[in-house]
Amino acid sequence: MTRAEAITAFLAHHDFSQAHLLPLAQDASFRRYWRITGGPHPAILMDAPPPEDIRAFVRIAEHLAALGLSSPKIHATDEKFGLLLEEDFGNALYATVLTPENTGELLDAAADALVVMHTAPPPPGLPRWDAEAMTQTALGTLMDWWWPAMFGTQAPDAARQDFFHALQKMLAPLARVEKFVHRDFIAGNLVWLPQRTGPRRAGLLDFQSAALGHPAYDLASLTQDARRDISPASAERAIARYLAARPELSGKEFRAAITICAAQRHLRVSGQWVRLARRDGKPHYLAHGPRSWALLNAALSTPETAPLAAAMDRWIPPANRKNPPPA
Repeated sequence: MTRAEAITAFLAHHDFSQAHLLPLAQDASFRRYWRITGGPHPAILMDAPPPEDIRAFVRIAEHLAALGLSSPKIHATDEKFGLLLEEDFGNALYATVLTPENTGELLDAAADALVVMHTAPPPPGLPRWDAEAMTQTALGTLMDWWWPAMFGTQAPDAARQDFFHALQKMLAPLARVEKFVHRDFIAGNLVWLPQRTGPRRAGLLDFQSAALGHPAYDLASLTQDARRDISPASAERAIARYLAARPELSGKEFRAAITICAAQRHLRVSGQWVRLARRDGKPHYLAHGPRSWALLNAALSTPETAPLAAAMDRWIPPANRKNPPPA
């Protein structure tokens, strides 16, 4: 059975044989999405071929729903073919509806949702988003994709080792904190649902990579979005709101953790744009490179990120902190 035939059979089995499918904008993964109308109810079809795995999405969706948050209701699944019908939250992605006037309100709801996520016991079986995992993913995109594209040669072993130790040292303060972390808590994965109340106003998407890690990572993702500008005032409002709801935390330590997580994320993502362009044929993602490098340089100006800043100064001078030349 071809993939197209499997999708047709899946839809027919769930009474969507006469429905209309409208393709939606794709993300950086291999998943594809369609909005379905004309069936028994509105829905989104997720087509997630291997190596994607819909089981993680279903498991996390159920966990978030049990916490009272707005994760999409799962209508039907086919684990063998990686097909899933889920609730349609509509078109109001934060990425498309954020304005200078409403950013504060929308980020309020997102911060409130993070408080619920981070303070509840995590579901079993989550992978760890710890110093080791964060180091390896950052090294993978920087050394295996960005470096060869920028310098035309493989990264020296000495550079790889230097960055490894720098990242390990920088990330050490995040150890021993293992909370539920969304891992991609950005405007493109949030939907504004103003008809709901409290943290449910933030519809949650793309959470299948959730892990155990430091909750500051999600605040860094939200307030230092690599794909769009978030004003310092809006970022501070969201962080302050989150910390006010969690008085058990040290604000100073948590803000330092945000900076550390931001440096790791921006380093990783700066290389990820190159991987998407060179490996996956998606060069449009390079448009986000200048912002990612600017955010990284800003993070590197703080004491918390000194180990990584020193490695950068040894191996990547400021003039090279940018997208590589065209292939």
